[in-house]
Amino acid sequence: MRHSGRSQAAVSHPVWGTLSGGSRPGPMRWTVAEEVPLAVLVNGAHFAVVMATPADLEDFALGFALNEGIVRDPGDLRRCAVAGAADGYVINLRVSGADAGRAEARRRNLPSRAGCGICGAQTLAAAVPALPKVHGYFPRTQAVLAAYEVFPALQEMRRENRSTHAAALCGAEGEVLSVREDVGRHNALDKLAGATARLDIDRSRCFILLSSRISFEMVQKAAAIGVPFVAAASAPTSLSLRAAEEAGLTLAVASEGELMIFDTLRAEEPAA
Repeated sequence: MRHSGRSQAAVSHPVWGTLSGGSRPGPMRWTVAEEVPLAVLVNGAHFAVVMATPADLEDFALGFALNEGIVRDPGDLRRCAVAGAADGYVINLRVSGADAGRAEARRRNLPSRAGCGICGAQTLAAAVPALPKVHGYFPRTQAVLAAYEVFPALQEMRRENRSTHAAALCGAEGEVLSVREDVGRHNALDKLAGATARLDIDRSRCFILLSSRISFEMVQKAAAIGVPFVAAASAPTSLSLRAAEEAGLTLAVASEGELMIFDTLRAEEPAA
């Protein structure tokens, strides 16, 4: 399985800047991440616009459709067309009438967003929906830390631009099965969902690594993928912890050879 892919346009651009201070001040070449608008249509009707890195857009389209509840199974997505348009891309998802009805209930009304799963939701109920229950395997600490140790080396885009986020799906023993990257952390997780949706993998025995913090929408997407354990580079929010508890997910932060596993929102120290 490939760790990453660049199936569309260039994902980075070289620029020149001025290095100030330090031992070598002066002109310096830098590489910045590409960011373009993606218009997502469902049966030709507007659904959302997200800002994303133009790579692995077919993976993004399928993962977005699954994670947003537009379809419930990869086979429900009848067709996905990706086409360049102006300075970005148009993704047209073809689904059944029932799926199109669900999509309308989740439709956004903001003209653009940074990949956030809830920022443009039209109702509070749509913003914080009930999550599916997740059941599965609790990975060994050393397996998670071993995967996190090799995680940076698999982030090809970040090596170029030092600004993109990544999401990885890992097996029970810490083997990294797939990595996807994007300027938006939500998009990276959607791409990962799409890249692995049709694979014959027992997700209840997998875990996810994130290069970003764990917010509510990241928990929402992880629950939709069906993975019971998520480890990230930064701590979760209170809402994400509540959502994770509701869904049966375990959240953790990996840092410098240690794994902080969050058990509860209780402020007091648990009894020995």
